[in-house]
Amino acid sequence: MVKAVVVLNSSEGVSGTVNFCQEGDGPTTVTGNLSGLKPGLHGFHVHALGDTTNGCMSTGPHFNPAGHVHGAPDDEVRHAGDLGNITVGEDGTAAFTVVDKHIPLTGPNSIVGRAVVVHADPDDLGRGGHELSKSTGNAGGRIACGIIGLQG
Repeated sequence: MVKAVVVLNSSEGVSGTVNFCQEGDGPTTVTGNLSGLKPGLHGFHVHALGDTTNGCMSTGPHFNPAGHVHGAPDDEVRHAGDLGNITVGEDGTAAFTVVDKHIPLTGPNSIVGRAVVVHADPDDLGRGGHELSKSTGNAGGRIACGIIGLQG
């Protein structure tokens, strides 16, 4: 079993931890607890670069080793890092679990060392018709991020 974790940081008061766990070559289970967000849906993605030297802006595009267009987590064709939306309650917190086969913790397409980004707006899952729908899901600004690291 391989485990990884990311602690999200934000200049906008968002904080939280996201844990990743993968057994063998199986899917990766993602569990998170976040606070300080506005209620509603927020895009949630793995970005290509583990670089936060310029805050969340330096994390690059969504992790996309296959060169696909943006999509929903259940779509056959999507960026590997497209994890959809998290739902934030009226109290500004979110607790969530995602199981995904496109974000391994080992091998050539490992997400370890890359970044997790929470966006200001909902991800339209590539279906919004906006010019950014097929690249970013038109999910708005990057309001929290952190680098994924292996856990002992």
